[in-house]
Amino acid sequence: MLENLKEYNIVLASKSPRRRELLKELGLEFEINALSVDEDYPADLPADQIARYLSEKKADAYLPTLSDKELIITADTVVICDDAVLGKPKDYADAMHMLMSLSGRCHQVVTGVTLLSAQKRVSFSVSTEVYFAEISEDEARYYVDHYSPFDKAGAYGIQEWIGYVAVHKIEGSFYNVMGLPLHQLYKELKAF
Repeated sequence: MLENLKEYNIVLASKSPRRRELLKELGLEFEINALSVDEDYPADLPADQIARYLSEKKADAYLPTLSDKELIITADTVVICDDAVLGKPKDYADAMHMLMSLSGRCHQVVTGVTLLSAQKRVSFSVSTEVYFAEISEDEARYYVDHYSPFDKAGAYGIQEWIGYVAVHKIEGSFYNVMGLPLHQLYKELKAF
């Protein structure tokens, strides 16, 4: 599949083991090369546009060294609850605060993705509604203690224990919540 990409050296520009695992499932051969890019964004940027903005910013970091046969894939995921953007927690207390703010509520997970080659650039974002059941502080503490979700937007991974016990419904892409909207990505890669 994706024969149109055979000419490219595909680079996943992400340190996320989940994105690596998900992209591998599309049957692509790729390498990992994640540059360090600050994740600042304009204060007046609407919350649902932040992930796409950051994926584009990450892609821009590759422009100075981009070769003709490279295809760079960048992504960023944010969790939005009551217009507040929840990125990766800074520490234990921040992770607990995030989980308790999601308890018993619906939130939005938005992943922005950018595909960049010397000839073309495509950016998109996908949004998924996630419904959390109420969780106790003990349950949140158990999760943070056993799963260390400090590299995850919103301080949780849907594919881990907290997802099993707290997520009672989603509307949209499950894989988007994991950090890479595979259906839309596959569609964009086919057309690239």
